[in-house]
Amino acid sequence: MALSSYRMHRIYLAATMNYGLGSDDPEELAYYNKIREEIEDMKKDTVKKGIPLNWDTPEGMDK
Repeated sequence: MALSSYRMHRIYLAATMNYGLGSDDPEELAYYNKIREEIEDMKKDTVKKGIPLNWDTPEGMDK
């Protein structure tokens, strides 16, 4: 049986807020663990902040 959109949303909220699931259903646990893994992967990626500055202006644009 597939998870309903309501149940998926509740599991997503629990996973993103770092709450326990409180269920023994294997399908719900698999979805919860999948989301937790994706969150951990996002934390490992570096975030590039700021705007790169390019001081080399092409000819004619500095006028």
